Amino acid sequence: MIIMGIDPGFAITGYGIVKYEGNRFTSVDYGAITTESSMELPKRLLILYNGLMEIIEKYKPEAISIEELFFNKNIKTALAVGHGRGVAVLAAAQSGIDVFEYTPIQVKQSIVGYGRAEKAQVQQMVKAILNLPAIPKPDDVADALAVAVCHAHSFRMKSYGL
Repeated sequence: MIIMGIDPGFAITGYGIVKYEGNRFTSVDYGAITTESSMELPKRLLILYNGLMEIIEKYKPEAISIEELFFNKNIKTALAVGHGRGVAVLAAAQSGIDVFEYTPIQVKQSIVGYGRAEKAQVQQMVKAILNLPAIPKPDDVADALAVAVCHAHSFRMKSYGL
């Protein structure tokens, strides 16, 4: 199964493509789509959409997992992230690929075994699970890979009827 994980954002959207076969994970590709703060909103959203569509078309994932928004005290930041998240969901839906959403707590529970794990713990586990030479940067990329691995774990559990 090829899974695309997305950590949505406005300035930075992390993505990770993971292959899951049997009980083994392989990192296929990962990176970030970035937009400049000096650009107007519509242009930034278009760059994000086009970037995601290009990645989806290239790797043809069987599932797309997206991290749900967590509550943010800064409403302006939350709205900006919401714009990026909406574009990510739209790109996935337009591709006809099933979209799965996970909370940050679900992702941490799946990766580390503890829903309140620190970001550094999640990053270390992503590095270990995917046998990467280093923790992916920026943080959004490691988070996207974590969401993809989380979906593989969740999918496996559902296929066993758990």
